[in-house]
Amino acid sequence: MTENTTINENQNIDTDENNIEDTMQTTTLPTTLPTTDPKTPLTHEQIRNFQPVEKCLEGKNILVTGAGDGIGRVVALTYARYGATVLLLGKTLSKLEYVYDEIEGFGGKQPAMLPLNLEGASYTEMQEMANMIKKEVGHLDGILHNAGMLGSLTPLEMYDIDEFEQVMKVNCTAPLMLTQSMFELLKEADNGSVVFTSSSVGSAPRAFWGAYALSKQAVEGMSNIFTQETANTTNLRFNCINPGATRTSMRAQAFPEEKPETLKLPEEIMAGYVCLMADDSIGVRGQVVDLQPK
Repeated sequence: MTENTTINENQNIDTDENNIEDTMQTTTLPTTLPTTDPKTPLTHEQIRNFQPVEKCLEGKNILVTGAGDGIGRVVALTYARYGATVLLLGKTLSKLEYVYDEIEGFGGKQPAMLPLNLEGASYTEMQEMANMIKKEVGHLDGILHNAGMLGSLTPLEMYDIDEFEQVMKVNCTAPLMLTQSMFELLKEADNGSVVFTSSSVGSAPRAFWGAYALSKQAVEGMSNIFTQETANTTNLRFNCINPGATRTSMRAQAFPEEKPETLKLPEEIMAGYVCLMADDSIGVRGQVVDLQPK
């Protein structure tokens, strides 16, 4: 890709999923080979405790939404450390530039920046982005749908409809549109992987979680339906990941009385994110993987 590559669209995007301070712990890359049988799909426990081989994502082009900060930023850096070319989609160009510089700083493959407003983006804009990606990198090996919006924690009878539509667009409709627009690029990969971000309230909705819980339920259903529709005709795999209680600004917004030092940092849950993009997870389809099961 050309130097300091930026694919410009609308430069305002939704709230990034699970934001966190702009700090990145030094990561030591394991060099031991996984001991799992590649013919047998990994269990959730194996995914959570995955030990990646150095450069296990070499040659893969992976799009990460909400890549400007929080979990998305840490994932983007981690993917790059394991050899992937990362396409950074996020709301603030300056934040994407910071992550871009971090990746180049440790010698990762040159990333691309994709400023786009998921809340207001049209399907046409996403198709144009797909055409640009095809021109620049040829194919897409994976998408991590990480960007998200919490919305209000309030009874449904009182939920503001405009805000409800906002949350559903960012958390559910936009991932569907983006996946559709990138579908042909994903099918051109040897083993494409699409990972949606869910939550405990996606699998077991709770009172007052409103649009956020409903959007995560919809995302889990979307992954399931994609899996059923593609399992016999493509090499694509669709899964959901639930990061669990992690030290992020979204978590602090939802649980303001919680002590952040009691929560894991994003860097501590990266094994599952790497695993679901690595070829080791071929055969893992239609799963909702909890990274911190209770």
